[in-house]
Amino acid sequence: MKHLLLLSFFLFSCTVLAQKPCEYTTNVNDSIGTYKETKEYMISEKNFAGTSSYIFYSLANTDGVPSLNIQFLQKSKEFIKANCFDKNSKIFLQLNNGKIVTLVHIDQENCGTMIRDDKGFDNRVNSGIFLFTKDNFEDLKTSAVSMMRIKYLTDTEDYIMKKEFTSELNNQTYFPERYFIENLKCIE
Repeated sequence: MKHLLLLSFFLFSCTVLAQKPCEYTTNVNDSIGTYKETKEYMISEKNFAGTSSYIFYSLANTDGVPSLNIQFLQKSKEFIKANCFDKNSKIFLQLNNGKIVTLVHIDQENCGTMIRDDKGFDNRVNSGIFLFTKDNFEDLKTSAVSMMRIKYLTDTEDYIMKKEFTSELNNQTYFPERYFIENLKCIE
């Protein structure tokens, strides 16, 4: 009986602690090089007074160089301010263990694209690619992220990372605080 209980506990632990498999949108390995990118994952959603904004992450590995791809989607009938990325843009991630991880933007200016839909909404899409440094990569594997600060060309914005939220857009549940813990293994 004791062995049966121990075996049951072991199987339950394996099931609970098992990590989900990596999902890729792109996984190419050819004579030019290698490129691997994970599926986009929503880490922030705000809906207030007819204005919506969403932030998505995906991780990429280009010939052994890991990066974070971030995409912003904003929708409103009001004016949407353009936040531009340039070579001095950075993402600062405050970890639960007290450390701060800095990611640097590639040397490419980007202010996004504005698209007006048939319902009169302005939609701004902006993307940026941020590079990890070797000294901060390991901390992200073990500690959850509590806050993200983005330094744009002319502005800085802070985002509190939630433990869990259910999206109004697609009714899926997301765990942004643990994004790196769960997904960095996919680009190593």
